[in-house]
Parts: sequence; structure tokens; C-alpha cells
Amino acid sequence: MCGIVGLFLKDDALRPSLGAMLSGMLVTMSDRGPDSAGIAVYGEAAAGTIRLTVHAPDPDGDFATLAEDLGRAVGAPVHLTRRASHAVLVLDRDHGARAVAALADLRPGLRLMSRGDAIEIYKEVGAPRDVVARFAIPLMSGTHGIGHTRMATESAVTTMGAHPFNTGADECLVHNGSLSNHNGLRRRLRHAGVTVETDNDSEVAAAYLTWKMAEGASLGAALQSALRDLDGFYTFVVGTRDGFGVLRDPVACKPAVMAETDRYVAFGSEYRALVDLPGIDAARVWEPEPATVYFWDRGAAAMGRAA
Repeated sequence: MCGIVGLFLKDDALRPSLGAMLSGMLVTMSDRGPDSAGIAVYGEAAAGTIRLTVHAPDPDGDFATLAEDLGRAVGAPVHLTRRASHAVLVLDRDHGARAVAALADLRPGLRLMSRGDAIEIYKEVGAPRDVVARFAIPLMSGTHGIGHTRMATESAVTTMGAHPFNTGADECLVHNGSLSNHNGLRRRLRHAGVTVETDNDSEVAAAYLTWKMAEGASLGAALQSALRDLDGFYTFVVGTRDGFGVLRDPVACKPAVMAETDRYVAFGSEYRALVDLPGIDAARVWEPEPATVYFWDRGAAAMGRAA
């Protein structure tokens, strides 16, 4: 089953409410997946900095002196904000790669949830209501975000197996469905130097899009390529620093609904995820067509669509 949601804000006045709106949408989808849940929130990027969101098995011990230890290792100040089992590390972008490498030595038990200028990912085992409360997601502001509640079918129920998956800077994906050729694609991606950490088929889809965009494709073009290279049943919602995309497979057996107003674009596995959004009664509401790429970019806040 799985439940997925997405929200892309056109109206800057809604930014302080992004976390609350996304949380409400995801909690409504709880019965579609009780195993684990997660949300990616895109905030305002501070010039010249990178954010690393990490998960710790022992937050009290692992986070106690992490900012100081990492700062010494990379030779630059590190700011740490803790949210339950996760922490967001903010530092100079030029030291980002060195910081990721240093974390593996300083705290081998830490797992990187996300990296990028604007993205933060929070995910854990448990129901959406518990997960969003644990990380205080309703209090977060931002420009856009996506969320997922999981019913595990392809891999174990773990924090790392939860969605969203971040496989490139400011890129992430949530997925409802199942890919039949993920093992072959995983080998292909690893041969190309793309890291795939789990046995989850959805991470393979995320890594595939990262690979395509690293080769110069836009989000829309990468999603178009996915129609050719990914076999199975899927509905994807994808986030980038500036954009938000949706794709259903050619059969489109997984449910999906979208709504657009002059203030936002919203996605839900079912319409009930959207019913509490402001102005939903006047929104244009539709079911995304099969094998059709939908994407929005913050530069124009307009839809691009490729059949």
C-alpha cells in the first residue's frame, strides 16, 4: 500500500505552515502504512553552507560533542541542531565532502539521512503521528516537502529502509509500488559509482534519478528516462532544491490525486490527504495521467509536463 504526500508552495506566506500542513496530510494516510514514516522538508538555503542530517543509535552520547569534534576534523565551525534521534549539521559547503568522510571515523554508528543546501530528512520506525511529533515537524517552515508512510514489502522495517531516500545533494524520492528490475539496476548504478546503501527497491529509483541528473538531465528529463528503464508498478514523488515532480507508471494502478491553487500544488495517495488544505474547495483537482511527467520549479512556480 504505502501512503505518499507532497506539497509545493507558491505563496511565501504559507511557508511557516509547511510542516503543519505536510504533517496533517501524512497522518491522514496512516492506515496505508504503519511500519515507518518520514518527511523531507526544504527550507531556505543559507549562502555557502551545506546541511547534513544524521541519525544516531545513541543520540545522547553521539551528539554530545559532535559539533566540536567535527569542527576540529574539518577545520571549520559546525552548528548542530538536535531533533530526537536526528541532528542537522550546518557548515561551510566547501567542507561538506570532508565532513561526510570524517563522520564515518568520528561516529561510525551515525547514518546520513540527507545532504544538501536546503533539505532535511526525518524518518523513523513508527506511525506518522508519532514520527512527526517526535521531530516536531508541525513547527517547521519551508518552501516544499514530501512525506511517506510505509507498508514494507521489499525489505526490512528499519530507519534506513524508511522513505524518503536521499541519494544526491538536495534530491529525494518517496515511492508507492514495487520495482521488478531493481537488482539489475542496483548493479548498474554501483558500476557507475552511485552509492546504494540498502536493499530497498525505492532507494534504487532515487539513485537512478540522481545518476541521470548528475549526467546533466533536468528532473523532468530524468523522470522521462525512468519510464524506459524502471520496470514495475510505481508512483513517485520527487524533490529537488528548486523543484517537485510526480510520475506514475504506464499502468497507473497505484492511487494518486493532485490539487493546484494559486498558493500551492499538493499530492496525495488519496483525496482525503488534501481535504484540510486551505482553499481546497476551489482547487483544480485531478488524477495524474499514466506515464506522464509532472514537475514544478520554484523559479517560475509553473508546471512542466511531458507526455
